[in-house]
Amino acid sequence: MEKLALEQMGFIIGDWIPEEASIAVAVDGRYVYYKSGKRELKICIGDEVLPGSVADRTYTERKRIEMLVEESVLGAAYFGIGYPVQAAGKSGVLVIILPPDYMIRQKQPVRFLTGKVDEAWKPIPVEQISHIESSQKKTWFYADEEAYCSIHTLKYLKDRLPDWFLPIHRSYIVNISYIMEISRDFSSNYLLTMKDGSVLPVSQNYTSSVRERLGF
Repeated sequence: MEKLALEQMGFIIGDWIPEEASIAVAVDGRYVYYKSGKRELKICIGDEVLPGSVADRTYTERKRIEMLVEESVLGAAYFGIGYPVQAAGKSGVLVIILPPDYMIRQKQPVRFLTGKVDEAWKPIPVEQISHIESSQKKTWFYADEEAYCSIHTLKYLKDRLPDWFLPIHRSYIVNISYIMEISRDFSSNYLLTMKDGSVLPVSQNYTSSVRERLGF
């Protein structure tokens, strides 16, 4: 692959992966591109793909590979995600290199959200957040009667919030502790009145799970 194309690939991928990640591309068993993030490994252009590495397994199995390499010949333990690719008709692999505890950290619930209000960013403990809303392609969360804009999507937050948060609609996640009342509208759909006065609809797709979680 041409150097310019590789650099463009690295730049584009870099917009979608964690800042700490490194990116490596190998073709025909040798590394042809390496972009270092915060996780520095001993990879140089022209180096052979070594046995036991994520790149090696991805080459061998020709499928997406996720694995932790504990005793790495590349200089440090790492968690890698490998993808088989084709480059100018040749077999290649693209590897995203992350810290060894990356998957553990991903599974831990978030303990605070940082939101923007006016021109300032503020970290807010999730215990103080009453609900989260997706509106006009932005995510907002509400705490102490203030609205904060978050960089995270509702989809991202859904799997990372503590279990006292409850999805009620494709556009809303609520903190159960802040629900003041459950009622019905004229169509017999459920409405949640929050302690800050917000009234949020429960969509039919979420009705069963809301009733099960709240026990009514």
